[in-house]
Amino acid sequence: MVQRVAVIGAGPSGLASMKACLEEGMVPTCFESSDDMGGLWKFKEVSEPNRASIYRSLTINISKEMMCYSDFPIPADYPNYMHHSKILKYFRMYAEHFKLLQHIRFQTSVKRVKQRPDFTRTGQWEIVTENRDGQEEKHVFDAVICCSGHYTYPNLPLKDFPGIETFEGKYLHSWDYKGPEDMYRKRVVVIGIGNSGGDIAVETSRVAEQVYMSTRRGAWVVRQVSDNGLPVDMKYNTRFVHILFQLLPINFLNWFGEKKLNAMYDHTMYALKPKHRLFSQIPVINDDLPLKILSGSVIIKPNVKEIRGSTVEFDDGSIVEKVDTIVFATGYNYDFPYLPSNTMYKSGHRVGLYKHVFPPNLEHPTLAVVGFIHGLGAIMPQAEMQARWVTRVFKRIKKLPSNQAMIKAVENDTKDIEKHYIVSKLTPLQVDFVSYLDDIAGEIGVRPSLLWLFFTDYPLFKRVLWGPVSAYQYRLMGPGKWEGARQAIFTQFDRMYQPLKTRQMVEQESSLAGRLVKLSLTMMAGGAAVWYVHARNPTTIPTLLSSLRPQTV
Repeated sequence: MVQRVAVIGAGPSGLASMKACLEEGMVPTCFESSDDMGGLWKFKEVSEPNRASIYRSLTINISKEMMCYSDFPIPADYPNYMHHSKILKYFRMYAEHFKLLQHIRFQTSVKRVKQRPDFTRTGQWEIVTENRDGQEEKHVFDAVICCSGHYTYPNLPLKDFPGIETFEGKYLHSWDYKGPEDMYRKRVVVIGIGNSGGDIAVETSRVAEQVYMSTRRGAWVVRQVSDNGLPVDMKYNTRFVHILFQLLPINFLNWFGEKKLNAMYDHTMYALKPKHRLFSQIPVINDDLPLKILSGSVIIKPNVKEIRGSTVEFDDGSIVEKVDTIVFATGYNYDFPYLPSNTMYKSGHRVGLYKHVFPPNLEHPTLAVVGFIHGLGAIMPQAEMQARWVTRVFKRIKKLPSNQAMIKAVENDTKDIEKHYIVSKLTPLQVDFVSYLDDIAGEIGVRPSLLWLFFTDYPLFKRVLWGPVSAYQYRLMGPGKWEGARQAIFTQFDRMYQPLKTRQMVEQESSLAGRLVKLSLTMMAGGAAVWYVHARNPTTIPTLLSSLRPQTV
């Protein structure tokens, strides 16, 4: 029976894993190489090797109600999009509230993890750690949870940029970027158009002479501030929208989403339009980039063809001279250097993990990876859900399928990912946020049942269906039920509005006629969608309804 669990890393995934262990009566020991918790969100002026790194101005692009843990709401007065310092403060509050600090060994790095000689019988692991004085120590644990993340090892593909060795200026990876101070009156080329590349291009353009942004594929750019000023994830990351994704053709949804984005700013006109469709890759979330392009502060360019001294030539033949700085926002490699190579199963571009958590080739399921995933949502609720499942597997409350069945599931997942998303060696981890949460919640027995709520708690049903898919939904029922979950769902928009109430305003009530028009349009659209799906595939709706029945735990 698993009693002692090693947790590697005290970031958001590690904190969730420790709490899940305590909930199941296990004793966690967390090894954290830094002097503080928070992982990625712990800012340091100088980037440290083998650790995630952020820049000074970083603000999260997920709203607070969509990123918090399921039974610990972020304070109402905190801003909806928080600076990294606020996020770190929230993690400290969470750790103190659930008494996690006493289980963390700071400034202790994990050097090696290997199976014990009697692993076949016990499933135990031997871990070698090193403290800040360089002293090594051996430990024995019943199980191990890896929470070291995937933003640790910068990908710097210099060989893909001919002539980089001749560059006369300074080049760096976004992992090393801390702020725009060194870019004053410089000519800067940012390579890569992910979220980091967009942030850095916007920030440096405020002080640089000129910023050029080089992209191979282009990107769809989404605003954080959505319709009526709501956070975009609270507006659109709902169960109703998720159901539409199950019912309607993906080509229609891509067309509709792209049309809506282009109505804000034409991606072709702004030279942003990518080669892929909207829902084939996680979009860039940036409110400022279009304005910087429109004002000429940022100029979008194609891929870099060659570098000659201080001159950069692009694939279209255009040239930029007197370049002072090149920032490579080219993503990250991922690795688990402390694990033996035979521990992990490879599948396509990715480490093959059953449901992105368990290696499928081990004799005992006593090793898990938590937080090693990428969906259009915050890592906190995803990692927390994984940790809740992992600890129940460790305690043998839940049983995994056979190794052969898990390997087959991993291969099917790989094919599914490659079919639906743009996949490379740097982006092999993508999942659908709601589908994945519901899948793991089903393993635990905490997936909310819409049908059950419809008949037993209709006001809550409406908020679960039409409101944002916040983590509180997975504390309404089943193991780990939290009595405050219902109230947290009913008050989530109150917490969203709270930091905006900085000036007294007279609110105007909507008219009865307006509400009736909205209701009529909603019913017509819903009826049309149901008729269309039923006409095309008569079995889809009965299958969907059967999946909404209450779970038995």
